[in-house]
Amino acid sequence: MSDGQQVEVVFEPQPEGGFTVYSPDLPGMVTEGDTLDQATANAREAIELYVESMRERGKQVPLGVVRRNSPFLRELAPAARDLGRSGHQGP
Repeated sequence: MSDGQQVEVVFEPQPEGGFTVYSPDLPGMVTEGDTLDQATANAREAIELYVESMRERGKQVPLGVVRRNSPFLRELAPAARDLGRSGHQGP
């Protein structure tokens, strides 16, 4: 992936705690973490491995949709992190 390319990553809170993480842009890329920070680190590693695997097999890395961060989403990030640390059990 180029440095400027963004990939959508979904952090889904689990009823038993923690987060499942997947990317609609990268079929089959799924990971998890007990906290939002751990899930984020695991997602970063999973994306790197996904891209490496695709390149080794001579396949194109899916481009997905280019997304921009909005100020609104940046403002929500600390609250989402706090949610992950609090052991939130989901809706």
